[in-house]
Amino acid sequence: MLYAVKMDVAIPHDMDPQVRAETIATEKAYSQELQRGGEWRHIWRCVGQYSNISIFDVKDNERLHEILWGLPLFPYMSIEVTPLATHPSDVHAE
Repeated sequence: MLYAVKMDVAIPHDMDPQVRAETIATEKAYSQELQRGGEWRHIWRCVGQYSNISIFDVKDNERLHEILWGLPLFPYMSIEVTPLATHPSDVHAE
């Protein structure tokens, strides 16, 4: 199943700089592992924001939930999930 996920990040300004750096590094490693595994298909930065729009290809809602809750930055995120379906006018649809 495909999902578009918008993630807005709001790390507290008073977070210890070392904890912040470690959390961001762990987040990057986690997301790149999922990208290499094929579940996190695409990630785009939203210009001028600490946000991204990502496309996930996972087996079900539970798997997406597991991935999102596993994000080290999850406690500092607002997340919007949109399930996706093939559009009948897509010339690349299978």
